[in-house]
Amino acid sequence: MRCYANQLPNELKKGLQPFYLVFGEEPFQVTQCAQQIRQIAKQQGFDEVVKFTLMPGFDWQELIAQYQSMSLFSARTLIELDLNFQKPGIVGSQTFKQLVALNNLDTVLIVKGAKASQDIQRSAWFKSLNKLGVFVPCYPLIGNHLSRWLDEQCQRLKINMLTDAKRTLIDATEGNLLACFQELEKLSLLHGTAMIDQQQVLQGLLNQAKFDIFDLSDALLQGNSRQAIKVLNKLVGDNTEAVSILWTINKEANTLLNLQLGLQQGESLANLFNQKAIWKNQQGPIQQALNRLSIATLEQITQLLAQFDASYKQGNLVKPYQALAHICLVFCQPLTIPLPAHPVD
Repeated sequence: MRCYANQLPNELKKGLQPFYLVFGEEPFQVTQCAQQIRQIAKQQGFDEVVKFTLMPGFDWQELIAQYQSMSLFSARTLIELDLNFQKPGIVGSQTFKQLVALNNLDTVLIVKGAKASQDIQRSAWFKSLNKLGVFVPCYPLIGNHLSRWLDEQCQRLKINMLTDAKRTLIDATEGNLLACFQELEKLSLLHGTAMIDQQQVLQGLLNQAKFDIFDLSDALLQGNSRQAIKVLNKLVGDNTEAVSILWTINKEANTLLNLQLGLQQGESLANLFNQKAIWKNQQGPIQQALNRLSIATLEQITQLLAQFDASYKQGNLVKPYQALAHICLVFCQPLTIPLPAHPVD
């Protein structure tokens, strides 16, 4: 069953399904949808959450064992598997079909991935999971869809904003839902349910250090390693969350990789820009990055990002910002030095 991201809260009120396929090119929506499922699951006794990330050498038998096992800490378990921009392959496909056959009512499985293309949706493993579960596609939001999303977030946070204030916030964040949502949370704390005007939004934007993240994106796309590290140092000094920086790098790498793959298949760059809803002011820097970064390099960057994400969630990074600096440098110039992601003693 297909359920769009904005429909998920109402769908969850009808009851939990055994499988959720949360796929898309918009990381904030994917993360938010997974969080909504976890919250409802916790309310229904799924107290233990187990997370897996598809990495080289991933043991699919471990996923099966976890799905079948009785939890030591809870009567019910939620498993979250991040495909990490990859396809499950033959072994993974067989594993998914096996899980559907088992259909453990005391376990909910969330599978997260990049955009679910038509070939993925037609695959046997996807169809089998979708038959007993829910497919939640998360698309980049532009135009009326972005405005509607902002209205929904305002309603959820009980924020009242004038129309010109909303337009200013949308223009400033340029489709970055994470940055937009963070600003909404701050406005909610500052103003409560009082009406918020354009001047109040602008004042908040001027004081918002996290918007230097956009400067990081620009430096990465331009391949300017000196500027990238300078901006990163500023973000660290402003106590910007590592996950926000990770989101920014991941977004740019994923966009560039999808564009390179599209070009490889013979599509025109103009059509790809239109398909990916890339703003005109970003098309020049992105084309500059495409000329510099090959598919192999971009795949290396996404692997490093996945390695960082897994290590960070497990608390195994001694210096996460040093690891992020390493990934930024790879974005700007080739590096063969391994990621500084050392386990904590």
